Amino acid sequence: MERRVGIIGAGISGLLACKYVLEKGFQPIVFESQPGLGGVWTHTIETTKLQTPKQAYEFSDYPWPSSVKEDFPDHNQVMEYIESYALHFNLLPYVKFNTKVININYLVQEGQDMLSWSHWGGTDQAFSNPKGKWEIATVTGQEHQVHEVEFVILCMGRFSGVPKIPDFPPNKGPDAFLNGKVIHSMDYSAMDDSDAATFVRGKRVVVVGHSKSALDFANECAIANGVANPCTLVYRNARWNIPDYFPYGVFLGYLYLNRFSEHLLHKPGDGVLLSLLATLLSPLRWAGSKFVESYIKSKFPLRKYNLVPEHSFLKEISSCSIALAPEKFYDRVEEGSIICQKSKGFGFYKDGLIFDNDERAPLQTDAVIIATGYKGDEKLKNIFQSPTFQNYIMGSSLPTISLYRECIHPRIPQLAVIGYSESVANLYTSEMRCQWLAHFLDDGFKLPSIEKMEKNVLEWENFIKRYSGQYYRHSCIGATHIWYNDQLCKDMGCNPKRKKGFYAELFEPYGPMDYANLTPGNN
Repeated sequence: MERRVGIIGAGISGLLACKYVLEKGFQPIVFESQPGLGGVWTHTIETTKLQTPKQAYEFSDYPWPSSVKEDFPDHNQVMEYIESYALHFNLLPYVKFNTKVININYLVQEGQDMLSWSHWGGTDQAFSNPKGKWEIATVTGQEHQVHEVEFVILCMGRFSGVPKIPDFPPNKGPDAFLNGKVIHSMDYSAMDDSDAATFVRGKRVVVVGHSKSALDFANECAIANGVANPCTLVYRNARWNIPDYFPYGVFLGYLYLNRFSEHLLHKPGDGVLLSLLATLLSPLRWAGSKFVESYIKSKFPLRKYNLVPEHSFLKEISSCSIALAPEKFYDRVEEGSIICQKSKGFGFYKDGLIFDNDERAPLQTDAVIIATGYKGDEKLKNIFQSPTFQNYIMGSSLPTISLYRECIHPRIPQLAVIGYSESVANLYTSEMRCQWLAHFLDDGFKLPSIEKMEKNVLEWENFIKRYSGQYYRHSCIGATHIWYNDQLCKDMGCNPKRKKGFYAELFEPYGPMDYANLTPGNN
């Protein structure tokens, strides 16, 4: 029987999913709304570069070309690398470009009561219901089609589609800003370089937010306008942006990306001994965070400009929020071409911004770029036609998407989500998940009962809440990516310990090449 797999999105996760299910003999069909590959990399600003060293952002079976010398390639080099990967593995014939997915709908066998299922899909296997299929409604230009597949993989990402806009007091929203223009970072990133430069050049620009993208936008505006028209960065909470990956000469991976560092955390499912060890080592956990924070403050004038975060660096990395500070960003703060202004809230008036409970005068401006992120969970919800599945994917009271192994919703059959949950290096995390998923589709293992999966999900979400603090909304494996990969390896029957020797296994950082040639069943 032909087993067709519908993949929504041709970014990195979508290409990896296509490659690995194809290797298992399935028939993938990839739906991409844009005219090309690359996902978020297709719409970036001119100065965007890779945030992690390229050695950590690499396909395990397709290394970066020797011609790329930089540790942090720019967005054009990343796009070339992604396109080269797709060509090398002949993935383009399986991609339908300029094809937008309107919704997906699960066709269940008549008379079947899904609520009575004790196992995923009724049996715990990927293609458990021979009559269960998904309909994928698409539009290409003016042509509407419905495609029928046996399995769906959602690879839509979190950083596109549905912009996240702050709530504003009555009559103080963007409509009140009569003498200027307000756009979301999504629209600014979608501009070509010349249009983006025209939008900010010679204008008083405000950027709202303190994420990596917000800092990039502010830096680009400062480059265009200098001190004559400084860019104002308005933010609620400061974040730890690192100058480099070597605090005081120590590679950050030795502090946070090895097995020993993960023993400092109370991980889901840890027994009494490991929990006791994490408690005893808690002073080291605190010291490591302070060590990095001290280094960042020694490099950047955070205190001078009220930019010291209120949370620890551990919470930053646990929520996958760390990023390299843009080149010369703090030099521009010092020279006055970037002005940082902290505020609990703000609204608009006809000439700019007014601040909540603040004695500061209104801020006159010409343009505002809102860089406060995206509603990735809402984008996932909207793809489903069924209100039942919409409620399942959003959850009832939990603030994160409930996914077993960060891939499978326990109550949505014959469907997986890849790329929603982040890590410090998203490419190789997506590759691990796609290998795990392809092995599952090929009957390599079975899922636990729905009850056990939901219990596992709850344990994981309690862990995220404990170590991510106010960034609990983010699904992230930043501080436990080795432990997480261990679970995937064990499911597949692979040896999770990928290093040679006790010292290397405990203290050396893990990266993509440690999982190269991963052979299920090879212990």
